[in-house]
Amino acid sequence: MTFKANILTLFPEMFEALKHSITGRAIGEGKLALNLINIRDFAEGNYKAVDDAPYGGGAGQVMRADVLGRAIDSVGGAAPIFYLSPRGEKFSQKMAEEWARLGEATFICGHYEGIDERVLEYYGAREISLGDFVVSGGEVAILPMLDAVSRLVDGVLGAKESLDDESFSASLDGGLEYPQYTRPEEWRGLRVPEVLTSGHHKNIEKWRREKSEELTAERRPDLKDFK
Repeated sequence: MTFKANILTLFPEMFEALKHSITGRAIGEGKLALNLINIRDFAEGNYKAVDDAPYGGGAGQVMRADVLGRAIDSVGGAAPIFYLSPRGEKFSQKMAEEWARLGEATFICGHYEGIDERVLEYYGAREISLGDFVVSGGEVAILPMLDAVSRLVDGVLGAKESLDDESFSASLDGGLEYPQYTRPEEWRGLRVPEVLTSGHHKNIEKWRREKSEELTAERRPDLKDFK
């Protein structure tokens, strides 16, 4: 299984960051495919302008519909289109799972004051947000999203069990992951909880479940799927 991301961007070099660690391995094994499309290649004229002043006045520039349209059309196919925008629905683990099952998707990375609204209307693009804050471009937002998706593609993490008991996973009812410990058993006067060194697997499982519930109730009571 492979997830192919068609990425429309003004800065394709920013995606070099994905060529390392787990995502780098996924790319090397052909499980994550990046199709980087430079939007400026579809601009016309001597200056290759991709933006213009907004109708109605105001500060900043808006990315042009004609340029973006040509870039999107170059991808072809029927892959769903997503636009990284602070107006969009918030990205989540559930959404990452949904994207991983798609197999292919197209992403528009905006800049300046955003993109011409007609692009969203014409292509039926779905707006997605990384969170309630504004960054300088869609590239910054899509990087962690692609990392989250690539981990869910079959074979990327090796054993499927690697995804169990992670924060937001079904095995934890959408709650937060329990605390983790490793050697040394004692560090600066702080010891690993005794139950984790007991070898009693049922007690360990019970402790982890309780800690997950405590952390979720304390730090993220907003998690709707938590039980």
